Amino acid sequence: MMKRLINFLVKKPISVSILILLQLGLIYMLIYLLSVRLTEFLFIVQVLNMMIVIYILNKNDNPSYKMTWIIFILGIPLVGGITYLMFGGRKVPRDIRTGIKELNNGQAILIQEKAVMDSIHEKEYLRQARYLYDNTGFPIYKNTKVTYLSSGEAKFEALVNALKSAEKFILLEYFIIKEGYVWSTIKEILVSKVKEGVDVKLIYDDAGSKSLPYEFLEDCRALGIKAFAFNPLRPILAIYMNNRDHRKIAVVDGRIGFIGGMNLADEYINRISPFGHWKDVAVQFEGEAVYSLSLMFLQFYDHVSKEISDYSWYYGNPKKYENVGYVQNFSDSPTDEEPVSQFTHLNLINSASSYIYIMTPYLVIGYEIMIALVNAAKSGVDVRIMVPHIPDKKYVFSVTRSNYEYLTQNGVRIYEYLPGFLHAKVMVADDRVAIVGTTNLDFRSYFLHFECGSLIIDDPSIKDIVDDCKDTLSKCIEITYEESKNVNFMVKLWRAILNMFSTLL
Repeated sequence: MMKRLINFLVKKPISVSILILLQLGLIYMLIYLLSVRLTEFLFIVQVLNMMIVIYILNKNDNPSYKMTWIIFILGIPLVGGITYLMFGGRKVPRDIRTGIKELNNGQAILIQEKAVMDSIHEKEYLRQARYLYDNTGFPIYKNTKVTYLSSGEAKFEALVNALKSAEKFILLEYFIIKEGYVWSTIKEILVSKVKEGVDVKLIYDDAGSKSLPYEFLEDCRALGIKAFAFNPLRPILAIYMNNRDHRKIAVVDGRIGFIGGMNLADEYINRISPFGHWKDVAVQFEGEAVYSLSLMFLQFYDHVSKEISDYSWYYGNPKKYENVGYVQNFSDSPTDEEPVSQFTHLNLINSASSYIYIMTPYLVIGYEIMIALVNAAKSGVDVRIMVPHIPDKKYVFSVTRSNYEYLTQNGVRIYEYLPGFLHAKVMVADDRVAIVGTTNLDFRSYFLHFECGSLIIDDPSIKDIVDDCKDTLSKCIEITYEESKNVNFMVKLWRAILNMFSTLL
């Protein structure tokens, strides 16, 4: 029993959390002792809190996020202000902020081909493509074959086949890696490719992959895999837990690239089923757009490895593809003030004229997205949102359900995926345009995480995306306005409280 307890306590996330809590405890104990002994101290705290509130009100920040912190500060004045100063500023760690910005200069080699941009005749889509290029630096391409993968199993099979074909390099970047069948299968391939002389690079998020053993990095490197953890957890109060690498990118030889929701863990291919059937999707690219994914990865790799990559070496010399549409891969970063993913979602919702289907694991949306969805529905657009029926995080699911009543009352149709957990991040509209990537419809993805996605326009793969949405809808139950309204009062109250703090979840 004692051995199991010790093994539990020495796990990195646990030990880090304990050390942080001890530091917090000491600070708040000091605050309490001062408040007992010095009346003047409480006055100073109140003045400090008001100054913080004024500062928050004048920040160019999300209104919901600002209101949450103001309520917390005024509701718990003794500790609210100091808590905000430590954790509430949404500041990206300086080494990440400056490092990623400097690396963005490398995107200068990604030049938008004018003829391709000018060939987009639909005004709304042209505007969206220009927005992404101007604000992320990633061009839109024509010469790219898109294959939509409608399950984690399909993505895993395609990824395994692509990795086995590698001759030059492999780039892997994932939010979560867990030990199990998926990782052991991929690891075996990576090791064999290293022996063949293939350059294998791996990035994983330290918080997302918290279950990995301490020796994981050393073991990978000993096998010849150039592995790095992004934004490692540190047991100090200045810890920046929020800025996580939520991207999922895989590139082989610059020929084949993948993005989507699937991480390298067994639940994503239903080898284990903690939340029923796990529904996920991904997109495979072959052609010019793959180079964007390579550079996305290399920018992060150069940051974590402190190396300077020869970006031109990773160009795949793509062959020509006929009868294809437009593809624009993009990255979203909290290092700037531009909420690229949110604006891209808003643009797609606002441009839809017939229908828009959305798959998302979380529906923790702010006022902007909420109003856009309602406005689309009231304008005659068929708006359908698919979410899980079995959640992975019950408190987040409560916030998701708290939004049902207003949305359904105003014409938005909500569906829950009955077989289990829906992890796909998909938007598709009007049989012509889609976004597939890693971004959830929540504050964390929009403002705190590093994310990536693909804008796909007038490509044959759009039909496959639409068909998958319709197939998923057939496995869902629709939540009506009456059902969302007739909820127990205490449940509604609990959801309302959680929703008030949704930007902190």
